[in-house]
Amino acid sequence: MVAQSGENESADTGGQPGTAPALSRSVMLLFAIASGLAVANVYYAHPLLDIMADDLGMSRAITGMIVAVTQVGYGLGLILLVPLGDLIDRRRLVVGQSLLSVLALVSVGFSSSGGMLLASMAAMGFLAVATQAFVAYAASLAPPFERGQVVGVVTSGIVLGILLARTIAGTLADLAGWRAVYLTSAIATVAMTVLLWKLLPVQRINKPRSTYSQLIISLFGLVVQEPVLRIRGVIAMLIFADVTILLTPLVLPLSAPPFTLSHTEVGLFGLAGAAGALGASRAGVWVDRGHGQRTTGFALTLMLLAWIPIALLPQSLLWLIGGTILIDFGLQAVHVTNQGMIYRVRPEAQSRLTAIYMVFYSLGSALGSSTSTMVYAHAGWSGVCLVGAGLSGLTLVFWAVTSHMTPTAAAHATHSS
Repeated sequence: MVAQSGENESADTGGQPGTAPALSRSVMLLFAIASGLAVANVYYAHPLLDIMADDLGMSRAITGMIVAVTQVGYGLGLILLVPLGDLIDRRRLVVGQSLLSVLALVSVGFSSSGGMLLASMAAMGFLAVATQAFVAYAASLAPPFERGQVVGVVTSGIVLGILLARTIAGTLADLAGWRAVYLTSAIATVAMTVLLWKLLPVQRINKPRSTYSQLIISLFGLVVQEPVLRIRGVIAMLIFADVTILLTPLVLPLSAPPFTLSHTEVGLFGLAGAAGALGASRAGVWVDRGHGQRTTGFALTLMLLAWIPIALLPQSLLWLIGGTILIDFGLQAVHVTNQGMIYRVRPEAQSRLTAIYMVFYSLGSALGSSTSTMVYAHAGWSGVCLVGAGLSGLTLVFWAVTSHMTPTAAAHATHSS
Protein backbone atom coordinates (compact mmCIF):
# COMPACT_ATOMS: atom_id res chain seq x y z
CA MET A 1 0.00 0.00 0.00
CA VAL A 2 1.44 3.35 -1.03
CA ALA A 3 0.24 5.16 2.07
CA GLN A 4 1.93 2.89 4.58
CA SER A 5 4.80 4.42 6.54
CA GLY A 6 7.82 2.21 5.85
CA GLU A 7 7.50 2.51 2.10
CA ASN A 8 9.38 5.50 0.85
CA GLU A 9 8.60 5.82 -2.79
CA SER A 10 9.07 9.56 -2.63
CA ALA A 11 11.58 11.71 -4.41
CA ASP A 12 13.42 12.26 -1.16
CA THR A 13 13.98 10.61 2.15
CA GLY A 14 10.82 11.95 3.73
CA GLY A 15 12.69 13.82 6.41
CA GLN A 16 14.83 10.90 7.55
CA PRO A 17 17.95 12.22 9.28
CA GLY A 18 21.24 12.36 7.50
CA THR A 19 20.08 11.65 3.94
CA ALA A 20 18.40 14.85 2.74
CA PRO A 21 20.26 17.92 1.47
CA ALA A 22 20.82 20.64 4.06
CA LEU A 23 18.30 23.48 4.14
CA SER A 24 20.35 26.68 4.30
CA ARG A 25 18.92 30.04 5.32
CA SER A 26 19.27 31.35 1.76
CA VAL A 27 17.36 28.40 0.31
CA MET A 28 14.69 28.79 2.99
CA LEU A 29 14.33 32.45 1.96
CA LEU A 30 14.06 31.44 -1.69
CA PHE A 31 11.27 29.01 -0.79
CA ALA A 32 9.45 31.80 1.06
CA ILE A 33 9.74 34.28 -1.83
CA ALA A 34 8.78 31.72 -4.47
CA SER A 35 5.78 30.62 -2.41
CA GLY A 36 4.66 34.21 -1.98
CA LEU A 37 4.92 34.92 -5.70
CA ALA A 38 2.98 31.79 -6.61
CA VAL A 39 0.15 32.32 -4.13
CA ALA A 40 -0.14 36.01 -5.08
CA ASN A 41 -1.61 34.93 -8.42
CA VAL A 42 -4.66 33.60 -6.58
CA TYR A 43 -5.26 36.85 -4.69
CA TYR A 44 -4.65 39.57 -7.28
CA ALA A 45 -8.33 39.56 -8.20
CA HIS A 46 -9.66 40.42 -4.74
CA PRO A 47 -9.39 44.24 -5.02
CA LEU A 48 -10.13 44.15 -8.77
CA LEU A 49 -13.39 42.22 -8.94
CA ASP A 50 -15.52 45.23 -9.82
CA ILE A 51 -13.39 46.50 -12.72
CA MET A 52 -12.76 43.00 -14.08
CA ALA A 53 -16.50 42.31 -14.11
CA ASP A 54 -17.35 45.68 -15.67
CA ASP A 55 -14.68 45.32 -18.36
CA LEU A 56 -15.99 41.92 -19.46
CA GLY A 57 -19.71 42.58 -18.94
CA MET A 58 -20.18 40.31 -15.92
CA SER A 59 -22.88 40.91 -13.29
CA ARG A 60 -21.68 42.37 -9.99
CA ALA A 61 -23.75 39.72 -8.15
CA ILE A 62 -21.59 36.93 -9.56
CA THR A 63 -18.19 38.60 -9.23
CA GLY A 64 -17.41 36.11 -6.48
CA MET A 65 -17.28 33.43 -9.19
CA ILE A 66 -13.96 34.88 -10.40
CA VAL A 67 -12.44 33.90 -7.07
CA ALA A 68 -14.48 30.71 -6.74
CA VAL A 69 -13.34 29.16 -10.05
CA THR A 70 -9.75 29.98 -9.12
CA GLN A 71 -10.20 28.05 -5.88
CA VAL A 72 -11.85 25.14 -7.71
CA GLY A 73 -8.83 24.97 -10.02
CA TYR A 74 -6.60 25.20 -6.98
CA GLY A 75 -8.41 22.29 -5.38
CA LEU A 76 -7.96 20.12 -8.48
CA GLY A 77 -4.28 21.03 -8.58
CA LEU A 78 -3.90 19.96 -4.97
CA ILE A 79 -5.27 16.51 -5.77
CA LEU A 80 -3.59 15.97 -9.14
CA LEU A 81 -0.30 17.90 -8.93
CA VAL A 82 0.93 18.32 -5.35
CA PRO A 83 1.09 14.54 -4.58
CA LEU A 84 3.64 14.16 -7.40
CA GLY A 85 6.21 15.52 -4.96
CA ASP A 86 6.16 12.11 -3.25
CA LEU A 87 6.91 10.38 -6.56
CA ILE A 88 9.23 12.54 -8.70
CA ASP A 89 11.96 15.14 -8.27
CA ARG A 90 10.37 18.13 -6.55
CA ARG A 91 12.80 20.53 -8.19
CA ARG A 92 11.65 19.57 -11.69
CA LEU A 93 8.04 19.59 -10.54
CA VAL A 94 8.03 23.16 -9.22
CA VAL A 95 10.00 24.48 -12.19
CA GLY A 96 7.58 22.85 -14.65
CA GLN A 97 4.55 24.21 -12.80
CA SER A 98 6.07 27.69 -12.76
CA LEU A 99 6.61 27.67 -16.53
CA LEU A 100 3.03 26.57 -17.18
CA SER A 101 1.81 29.26 -14.77
CA VAL A 102 3.36 31.85 -17.07
CA LEU A 103 1.09 30.67 -19.90
CA ALA A 104 -1.99 30.77 -17.67
CA LEU A 105 -1.18 34.30 -16.48
CA VAL A 106 -0.79 35.51 -20.06
CA SER A 107 -4.14 33.95 -20.91
CA VAL A 108 -5.80 35.81 -18.03
CA GLY A 109 -4.20 39.06 -19.13
CA PHE A 110 -5.55 38.72 -22.68
CA SER A 111 -9.04 37.45 -21.78
CA SER A 112 -11.68 38.88 -24.09
CA SER A 113 -14.84 37.48 -22.46
CA GLY A 114 -16.15 36.40 -19.10
CA GLY A 115 -15.96 32.75 -20.13
CA MET A 116 -12.33 33.02 -21.20
CA LEU A 117 -11.46 34.83 -17.97
CA LEU A 118 -13.09 32.17 -15.79
CA ALA A 119 -11.38 29.34 -17.68
CA SER A 120 -8.00 31.08 -17.49
CA MET A 121 -8.41 31.82 -13.79
CA ALA A 122 -9.25 28.15 -13.16
CA ALA A 123 -6.09 27.09 -15.03
CA MET A 124 -4.03 29.63 -13.09
CA GLY A 125 -5.42 28.33 -9.81
CA PHE A 126 -4.65 24.76 -10.89
CA LEU A 127 -0.98 25.65 -11.36
CA ALA A 128 -0.71 28.01 -8.38
CA VAL A 129 -0.51 24.95 -6.12
CA ALA A 130 3.23 25.23 -6.70
CA THR A 131 3.15 27.27 -3.50
CA GLN A 132 2.13 24.14 -1.56
CA ALA A 133 4.75 22.08 -3.36
CA PHE A 134 7.29 24.57 -2.00
CA VAL A 135 6.01 24.05 1.56
CA ALA A 136 6.27 20.25 1.28
CA TYR A 137 9.68 20.56 -0.41
CA ALA A 138 11.05 22.75 2.39
CA ALA A 139 9.55 20.49 5.07
CA SER A 140 11.22 17.44 3.51
CA LEU A 141 14.62 19.13 3.73
CA ALA A 142 14.22 20.22 7.37
CA PRO A 143 15.23 18.10 10.39
CA PRO A 144 12.18 16.99 12.45
CA PHE A 145 12.96 19.29 15.39
CA GLU A 146 12.94 22.36 13.10
CA ARG A 147 10.16 21.37 10.72
CA GLY A 148 7.50 23.55 12.34
CA GLN A 149 9.84 26.56 12.26
CA VAL A 150 10.68 26.00 8.58
CA VAL A 151 7.01 25.67 7.68
CA GLY A 152 6.38 28.89 9.60
CA VAL A 153 9.06 30.80 7.69
CA VAL A 154 7.83 29.63 4.29
CA THR A 155 4.23 30.36 5.28
CA SER A 156 5.30 33.88 6.31
CA GLY A 157 6.38 34.35 2.70
CA ILE A 158 2.97 33.14 1.60
CA VAL A 159 1.24 35.62 3.93
CA LEU A 160 3.33 38.51 2.64
CA GLY A 161 2.66 37.37 -0.93
CA ILE A 162 -1.07 37.50 -0.31
CA LEU A 163 -0.87 40.95 1.27
CA LEU A 164 1.46 42.41 -1.34
CA ALA A 165 -0.71 40.90 -4.07
CA ARG A 166 -3.58 43.16 -3.08
CA THR A 167 -1.35 46.21 -2.84
CA ILE A 168 0.41 45.57 -6.16
CA ALA A 169 -2.85 44.70 -7.90
CA GLY A 170 -4.56 47.88 -6.78
CA THR A 171 -1.63 50.11 -7.74
CA LEU A 172 -1.03 48.54 -11.17
CA ALA A 173 -4.74 48.55 -11.94
CA ASP A 174 -4.95 52.29 -11.31
CA LEU A 175 -1.81 52.92 -13.39
CA ALA A 176 -2.27 50.54 -16.32
CA GLY A 177 -5.48 48.54 -15.92
CA TRP A 178 -6.20 45.18 -14.36
CA ARG A 179 -4.65 43.19 -17.24
CA ALA A 180 -1.22 44.65 -16.47
CA VAL A 181 -1.34 42.93 -13.07
CA TYR A 182 -1.31 39.44 -14.58
CA LEU A 183 1.12 40.22 -17.38
CA THR A 184 3.58 41.69 -14.87
CA SER A 185 3.23 38.57 -12.74
CA ALA A 186 4.01 36.44 -15.79
CA ILE A 187 7.31 38.28 -16.25
CA ALA A 188 8.19 37.95 -12.56
CA THR A 189 7.39 34.23 -12.66
CA VAL A 190 9.78 33.70 -15.57
CA ALA A 191 12.58 35.32 -13.55
CA MET A 192 11.76 33.25 -10.46
CA THR A 193 11.74 30.04 -12.50
CA VAL A 194 15.32 30.67 -13.60
CA LEU A 195 16.39 31.17 -9.96
CA LEU A 196 14.61 28.01 -8.84
CA TRP A 197 16.34 25.92 -11.47
CA LYS A 198 19.75 27.29 -10.56
CA LEU A 199 19.52 27.41 -6.76
CA LEU A 200 17.20 24.72 -5.42
CA PRO A 201 19.00 21.63 -4.10
CA VAL A 202 18.87 18.41 -6.10
CA GLN A 203 17.35 15.51 -4.19
CA ARG A 204 18.37 11.92 -4.72
CA ILE A 205 15.65 9.94 -6.48
CA ASN A 206 14.91 6.37 -5.48
CA LYS A 207 13.20 4.14 -7.99
CA PRO A 208 9.45 4.72 -7.46
CA ARG A 209 7.59 1.82 -5.89
CA SER A 210 4.20 3.08 -6.97
CA THR A 211 2.46 4.48 -10.01
CA TYR A 212 0.77 7.85 -10.30
CA SER A 213 -2.67 6.24 -10.02
CA GLN A 214 -1.64 4.38 -6.85
CA LEU A 215 -0.30 7.64 -5.45
CA ILE A 216 -3.62 9.43 -6.01
CA ILE A 217 -5.62 6.51 -4.60
CA SER A 218 -3.44 6.56 -1.49
CA LEU A 219 -4.81 10.02 -0.67
CA PHE A 220 -8.07 8.47 0.46
CA GLY A 221 -6.19 6.00 2.63
CA LEU A 222 -4.39 8.83 4.41
CA VAL A 223 -7.69 10.56 5.19
CA VAL A 224 -9.05 7.35 6.71
CA GLN A 225 -5.89 6.47 8.63
CA GLU A 226 -4.90 9.82 10.14
CA PRO A 227 -7.38 11.49 12.54
CA VAL A 228 -5.16 14.59 12.91
CA LEU A 229 -5.45 15.13 9.15
CA ARG A 230 -9.25 14.97 9.26
CA ILE A 231 -9.57 17.23 12.30
CA ARG A 232 -7.08 19.84 11.16
CA GLY A 233 -8.45 19.72 7.62
CA VAL A 234 -11.95 20.62 8.80
CA ILE A 235 -10.53 23.43 10.93
CA ALA A 236 -8.67 24.73 7.86
CA MET A 237 -11.84 24.61 5.78
CA LEU A 238 -13.76 26.63 8.36
CA ILE A 239 -11.12 29.30 9.04
CA PHE A 240 -10.39 29.96 5.37
CA ALA A 241 -14.11 30.17 4.56
CA ASP A 242 -14.40 32.63 7.43
CA VAL A 243 -11.61 34.92 6.21
CA THR A 244 -12.69 34.71 2.56
CA ILE A 245 -16.16 35.83 3.62
CA LEU A 246 -14.43 39.00 4.85
CA LEU A 247 -12.00 39.58 1.99
CA THR A 248 -14.06 38.83 -1.12
CA PRO A 249 -16.75 41.53 -0.76
CA LEU A 250 -14.46 44.03 1.02
CA VAL A 251 -13.81 46.06 -2.13
CA LEU A 252 -17.54 46.79 -2.48
CA PRO A 253 -18.11 48.87 0.70
CA LEU A 254 -14.62 50.41 0.55
CA SER A 255 -15.01 51.64 -3.03
CA ALA A 256 -18.53 52.99 -2.40
CA PRO A 257 -19.55 56.15 -0.49
CA PRO A 258 -18.75 57.32 2.13
CA PHE A 259 -15.23 55.87 1.76
CA THR A 260 -14.88 55.86 -2.06
CA LEU A 261 -11.36 54.44 -1.95
CA SER A 262 -9.38 53.92 -5.14
CA HIS A 263 -8.14 50.45 -6.04
CA THR A 264 -4.66 51.49 -4.93
CA GLU A 265 -6.02 52.47 -1.51
CA VAL A 266 -8.03 49.26 -1.21
CA GLY A 267 -4.89 47.30 -2.02
CA LEU A 268 -2.85 49.21 0.56
CA PHE A 269 -5.52 48.49 3.12
CA GLY A 270 -4.63 44.81 2.86
CA LEU A 271 -1.28 45.53 4.52
CA ALA A 272 -3.20 45.83 7.78
CA GLY A 273 -2.99 42.05 7.88
CA ALA A 274 0.82 42.00 7.99
CA ALA A 275 0.55 40.71 11.55
CA GLY A 276 -0.42 37.42 9.94
CA ALA A 277 3.20 36.94 8.91
CA LEU A 278 4.26 37.29 12.55
CA GLY A 279 1.60 34.80 13.57
CA ALA A 280 2.87 32.33 10.99
CA SER A 281 6.54 32.57 11.91
CA ARG A 282 5.98 32.27 15.67
CA ALA A 283 3.34 29.53 15.50
CA GLY A 284 5.82 27.13 13.93
CA VAL A 285 8.15 27.54 16.92
CA TRP A 286 5.25 27.04 19.35
CA VAL A 287 4.30 23.79 17.61
CA ASP A 288 7.88 22.51 17.86
CA ARG A 289 7.69 23.20 21.61
CA GLY A 290 4.45 21.23 22.01
CA HIS A 291 2.03 24.16 22.35
CA GLY A 292 -0.06 23.47 19.23
CA GLN A 293 -3.39 22.97 21.00
CA ARG A 294 -3.08 26.08 23.16
CA THR A 295 -2.01 28.10 20.13
CA THR A 296 -5.07 26.89 18.23
CA GLY A 297 -7.53 27.78 21.00
CA PHE A 298 -6.05 31.25 21.51
CA ALA A 299 -5.90 32.02 17.77
CA LEU A 300 -9.47 30.84 17.10
CA THR A 301 -10.71 33.03 19.96
CA LEU A 302 -8.96 36.02 18.36
CA MET A 303 -10.66 35.27 15.05
CA LEU A 304 -14.07 35.28 16.73
CA LEU A 305 -13.44 38.52 18.63
CA ALA A 306 -12.11 40.17 15.45
CA TRP A 307 -15.61 40.33 13.97
CA ILE A 308 -16.67 42.88 16.60
CA PRO A 309 -14.44 45.72 15.27
CA ILE A 310 -14.94 44.50 11.68
CA ALA A 311 -18.69 45.02 12.10
CA LEU A 312 -18.00 48.65 13.06
CA LEU A 313 -16.65 49.50 9.59
CA PRO A 314 -19.51 51.97 8.86
CA GLN A 315 -18.28 54.07 11.80
CA SER A 316 -14.57 54.14 10.97
CA LEU A 317 -11.94 52.44 8.82
CA LEU A 318 -9.79 52.14 11.95
CA TRP A 319 -12.14 49.52 13.37
CA LEU A 320 -11.78 47.45 10.21
CA ILE A 321 -7.98 47.75 10.30
CA GLY A 322 -7.89 46.52 13.90
CA GLY A 323 -10.21 43.63 13.16
CA THR A 324 -8.22 42.61 10.10
CA ILE A 325 -5.00 42.51 12.13
CA LEU A 326 -6.63 40.18 14.66
CA ILE A 327 -8.25 37.85 12.17
CA ASP A 328 -5.15 37.53 9.95
CA PHE A 329 -2.92 36.83 12.95
CA GLY A 330 -5.32 34.16 14.19
CA LEU A 331 -5.73 32.61 10.73
CA GLN A 332 -2.03 32.18 10.04
CA ALA A 333 -1.25 30.94 13.54
CA VAL A 334 -3.85 28.19 13.17
CA HIS A 335 -2.78 27.41 9.60
CA VAL A 336 0.88 26.86 10.52
CA THR A 337 -0.10 24.93 13.65
CA ASN A 338 -2.26 22.66 11.50
CA GLN A 339 0.57 21.93 9.08
CA GLY A 340 3.20 21.47 11.77
CA MET A 341 1.05 18.87 13.54
CA ILE A 342 0.06 17.03 10.36
CA TYR A 343 3.62 16.70 9.04
CA ARG A 344 4.67 14.81 12.18
CA VAL A 345 2.54 11.74 11.59
CA ARG A 346 3.72 10.64 8.13
CA PRO A 347 7.01 12.29 7.13
CA GLU A 348 7.35 10.06 4.04
CA ALA A 349 4.05 11.41 2.66
CA GLN A 350 4.50 15.16 3.12
CA SER A 351 3.39 16.13 -0.39
CA ARG A 352 0.23 14.03 -0.12
CA LEU A 353 -0.52 15.33 3.38
CA THR A 354 -0.12 18.87 2.04
CA ALA A 355 -2.43 18.09 -0.88
CA ILE A 356 -5.22 16.69 1.29
CA TYR A 357 -4.96 19.42 3.89
CA MET A 358 -5.05 22.16 1.29
CA VAL A 359 -8.05 20.60 -0.44
CA PHE A 360 -9.95 21.41 2.75
CA TYR A 361 -8.52 24.95 2.57
CA SER A 362 -9.57 25.34 -1.06
CA LEU A 363 -13.09 24.09 -0.37
CA GLY A 364 -13.43 26.62 2.42
CA SER A 365 -12.13 29.47 0.29
CA ALA A 366 -14.43 28.55 -2.60
CA LEU A 367 -17.42 28.35 -0.28
CA GLY A 368 -16.66 31.68 1.35
CA SER A 369 -16.02 33.55 -1.90
CA SER A 370 -19.05 32.16 -3.73
CA THR A 371 -21.48 33.07 -0.94
CA SER A 372 -20.06 36.28 0.49
CA THR A 373 -20.94 38.62 -2.38
CA MET A 374 -24.48 37.24 -2.44
CA VAL A 375 -24.78 37.78 1.32
CA TYR A 376 -23.52 41.34 0.89
CA ALA A 377 -26.00 41.99 -1.96
CA HIS A 378 -28.96 40.86 0.17
CA ALA A 379 -27.96 41.75 3.74
CA GLY A 380 -25.16 44.30 3.45
CA TRP A 381 -22.08 44.48 5.65
CA SER A 382 -24.00 43.49 8.77
CA GLY A 383 -25.05 40.25 7.10
CA VAL A 384 -21.46 39.48 6.12
CA CYS A 385 -20.29 40.05 9.70
CA LEU A 386 -23.03 37.86 11.19
CA VAL A 387 -22.15 34.99 8.87
CA GLY A 388 -18.42 35.43 9.57
CA ALA A 389 -18.85 35.56 13.34
CA GLY A 390 -21.13 32.53 13.28
CA LEU A 391 -18.54 30.55 11.33
CA SER A 392 -15.78 31.61 13.76
CA GLY A 393 -17.88 30.42 16.68
CA LEU A 394 -18.57 27.10 14.96
CA THR A 395 -14.84 26.59 14.38
CA LEU A 396 -13.99 27.24 18.02
CA VAL A 397 -16.64 24.75 19.16
CA PHE A 398 -15.40 22.11 16.70
CA TRP A 399 -11.82 22.47 17.96
CA ALA A 400 -12.92 22.19 21.60
CA VAL A 401 -14.97 19.06 20.91
CA THR A 402 -12.24 17.31 18.90
CA SER A 403 -9.07 18.43 20.71
CA HIS A 404 -8.85 15.25 22.77
CA MET A 405 -8.95 13.13 19.58
CA THR A 406 -5.62 14.47 18.27
CA PRO A 407 -2.87 11.82 18.50
CA THR A 408 -0.12 12.54 21.04
CA ALA A 409 2.54 12.18 18.33
CA ALA A 410 1.12 15.21 16.53
CA ALA A 411 1.03 17.46 19.60
CA HIS A 412 4.13 16.78 21.67
CA ALA A 413 7.36 18.77 21.58
CA THR A 414 10.18 17.73 19.25
CA HIS A 415 13.85 17.71 20.19
CA SER A 416 17.14 17.76 18.31
CA SER A 417 18.14 14.54 19.99
